[in-house]
Parts: sequence; structure tokens; C-alpha cells
Amino acid sequence: MSDRIQAIRDRLETGLEPVSLDITDESHLHIGHPGAAGGAGHFSVRIVSPKFSGQSLLERHRMVYAAVEDLMQTEIHALSIKADTPEEES
Repeated sequence: MSDRIQAIRDRLETGLEPVSLDITDESHLHIGHPGAAGGAGHFSVRIVSPKFSGQSLLERHRMVYAAVEDLMQTEIHALSIKADTPEEES
């Protein structure tokens, strides 16, 4: 596991206490993209947390971004998010 993925995982686990968490580094799909030139990566996150219960999709995304906020300035250029409650998990 890369250091970046571990850093993302640590923040999401601490902040959102997920019952399921998958993080994929998709940076290789964005080689040559202007935003990737600075070295920050593209990641996909699938997270299932009871903390999302009663929250809108927008609020769930805000919660994820808040958990990794410091990494958005240095390690993450783009973040794709799928955030579900345990009841919604498919």
C-alpha cells in the first residue's frame, strides 16, 4: 500500500469510522493531465459509514473532504467519492 493511500485511509478511518473502505490510486490514468504535473494523485474512494445516515450526498462528500482536507493541498489532486450508509451498501 502506498504512503498516500495509507494517509487517506488513516484520516478517513479516524474521522468517519467506516465499516468498509476501499481506496484506489487512479493516478496512472491521468498521466499528462495538467493537474497531475505537480505530483498530486487521483484517487477513488468507496466508503461505507453509519455517520452518513441522514446526510445528503453533498454533505457526505463534504464530510469526506473535511477528513482529508490537509492532503488536498499536497497529495490529492482529484478524489472520486462513493459514500453509503451500511443500509445502502450494494
